[in-house]
Amino acid sequence: MRQTKLIHFTELDSTQSFLRIHPELGFCAVMAEAQTEGRGRQGNAWISEAGAGLWMSAAIPPPDLPPGVVLRRAMGKVAECLKDCGVELGLKWPNDLVARKEGQLVKLGGIIGERTGERLILGLGVNLIRAPRIDGRAIPAASLEELGATIPEPRALARMVLNAWQDLTGEFNPAFLWPISGTPIQWERGQGVVLGWEEDGRLKVTTASGIERLSAAEISGLTRSTP
Repeated sequence: MRQTKLIHFTELDSTQSFLRIHPELGFCAVMAEAQTEGRGRQGNAWISEAGAGLWMSAAIPPPDLPPGVVLRRAMGKVAECLKDCGVELGLKWPNDLVARKEGQLVKLGGIIGERTGERLILGLGVNLIRAPRIDGRAIPAASLEELGATIPEPRALARMVLNAWQDLTGEFNPAFLWPISGTPIQWERGQGVVLGWEEDGRLKVTTASGIERLSAAEISGLTRSTP
């Protein structure tokens, strides 16, 4: 099978934007040592300093799966690529890569996806060496290095992830999921108690008004609620 092309840049505004405006490249991936306008979920900025992490996007054939499942499985594949790093890695709903530091949940990476024509563009950021310090975050960012992990070479990791993304039919089970059933949570416009992760990618919760199924596209600021 022919290997998908991986293009390396010293700096880009955004790997995601680069692939979106270059459909002629077809199915391929790009990585940058730094991004000046990195993007996160729901329009948030993703700080992507030079040498601090893995910043990449890949254009792949769209799988026949619900969007929330695609992103969860894609991030699960990232966790699988890092399974030998020496740190227990988990997924925070809907698709963040997380770990625990001194008992507290910390965020190591995030993923976004957008359909453009016959391509699905997945964008990934993983804090390898350093993580940004952003005030006011209920779940702070952390890097693999500060957790004592074995750090893979970024280009080798990008190639592993790209290869893993070629088949999203299977699902990797990380060390843990958050939130699990019974966890009290709150988000931008509500609060409730988790009942479970649905097969279609939604989060099932019970609230004061009944059972709801939360979609990743509609929810931001998900954290554990406090009494």
